[in-house]
Amino acid sequence: MGQMVVFSDVTKRYPGGILALDSLSLDMEEGEFLFVTGPSGAGKSTIMKLLLAMEKPTDGQILVARRNVRSLRDGSIPFLRRNIGIIFQDFRLIESRTVFENVAITLEVLGLSSKEIRSRVGQVLELLGLAHLAHHLPPMLSGGEQQRVAIARAVANDPPLIVADEPTGSLDPALSIDVMNLLTEMNRKGVTVLVATHDAALMNRYRSRCVRLEKGRNAGEFITGEESVQAR
Repeated sequence: MGQMVVFSDVTKRYPGGILALDSLSLDMEEGEFLFVTGPSGAGKSTIMKLLLAMEKPTDGQILVARRNVRSLRDGSIPFLRRNIGIIFQDFRLIESRTVFENVAITLEVLGLSSKEIRSRVGQVLELLGLAHLAHHLPPMLSGGEQQRVAIARAVANDPPLIVADEPTGSLDPALSIDVMNLLTEMNRKGVTVLVATHDAALMNRYRSRCVRLEKGRNAGEFITGEESVQAR
């Protein structure tokens, strides 16, 4: 087991002098489930963008699976992203494509055969309880169903790392728990999971390490869910 994610003194400054991350250091082991929390504007979404090489740090180093993200050439960025499952708060589903087609997109980009795509998508839809909705369009689904489709799309190519940016932010409490249970189940199967959230009540349902951000800095770490674990 090695380190899946390492941020070493990472600073991200936007035009106008806006400081999103300020010499941030954090690390994450392979197979770990890690929460990143903090108030709005603390830097959670910036971490996600840097991990995916959507943006580059102003200073510092970022390693993902021992690859230096900052020094990646543009041609290597798609390979990086193929190894990361991405779950956004706003789902980002293509409304004119069916559930099956939305999940298949990632696999089509990877160049899998039609037979492989049918098999893989069928398996992941079954796993997430979506098989009966395969031919539905996203506008026909509830918010919770759409989020499960987003998770299915993120895990379809069996990535070693899943990053989720406020994945339950637009869901009611019961659906939020369902989504988190799906992510923890993926983690039990060996997938490394990073969840950015400000929902303290939700985090405390699960025992996991949490990094707290304040003004773009690592303001400390703690273990979530210890009271709830003892209560059970």
